[in-house]
Amino acid sequence: MNPIDSYTDMRAVYADTVTELANSDNRVVMLEADLMGAHGTKVFKAAHPDRFINVGIAEANMVGVAAGLSSEGMIPFATTFGTFASRRCFDQFFLSVCYAQQKVTLVGSDPGITAKFNGGTHMPFGDTALMRAVPNLLILEPSDMLSARELIKEAYNHDGPVYIRLHRKGGAHRYAEGQKITKGKGVVLNKGTDVTIVATGVVMVDAATQAVEELKKEGISASLIDFHTIKPIDKELLLAEAKSTGAIVTCENAQASGGMGGAVAECMAANFPVPVVRVGIQDLFGEVGTQDYLQKRFNLTPQDIVAAVKKAVSLKK
Repeated sequence: MNPIDSYTDMRAVYADTVTELANSDNRVVMLEADLMGAHGTKVFKAAHPDRFINVGIAEANMVGVAAGLSSEGMIPFATTFGTFASRRCFDQFFLSVCYAQQKVTLVGSDPGITAKFNGGTHMPFGDTALMRAVPNLLILEPSDMLSARELIKEAYNHDGPVYIRLHRKGGAHRYAEGQKITKGKGVVLNKGTDVTIVATGVVMVDAATQAVEELKKEGISASLIDFHTIKPIDKELLLAEAKSTGAIVTCENAQASGGMGGAVAECMAANFPVPVVRVGIQDLFGEVGTQDYLQKRFNLTPQDIVAAVKKAVSLKK
């Protein structure tokens, strides 16, 4: 497999990692809904043509086929755009996979605003909220190339269904080889004293990292946690940070209502009430645009995070 720092697109990390798993385990199978070029999964097809299934533009059927394969002992990875993986496939994924306790990893690419010029119809703003409602479902969102590779391996080893929000084009290089990435355990990227920023995914961990530096200039010390596991959240780390800083800001490239921010707010309300301010999509549909434009349009910029932090800190008083 290529060195992790050589990748420029997260989709290539996904395709190569699943292919590598298939090289050593003949139960691994890849399913696509006619988006092999978009997802870079032709590399899997070339290596294992007998375990690659293109169902065509029939996403719900893809999930049904994946469930059937799992019931026969295979380990399916099914991939499509996040808007289809969630809304179009939800009933099949809920019943045939999750209710039936099948071992299927469903990968939804282009989370949130990263659909860019595909526009509002292709922007999965509500997928996190939908998937959080499914009992015992593991929900992952890597923030860089290495965490993508490690979380795909975690999905492979997980005894049950998994949903992954996968950044497709581009990505970040945040972690070096040797960094431990474990499902259910957030990674502390910065330790602060005034507020805790909890972010998930490439777009928002990048924005939050910039916000931390801006806040330093203004004398505000912020912890920053990469919450790559949206369900189950790292309750132990979250509570420790809340007790340490006394305020939390959540950052996600998805609807703030019902998403990761909702999970954090629920945890705090039930266990250790502190101010929680959520940065995310505020009950809006998507639209066409560049990522820079869309981040400003939907208030997902570092400056928006800075403003949310100031609000959270003020609420402590």
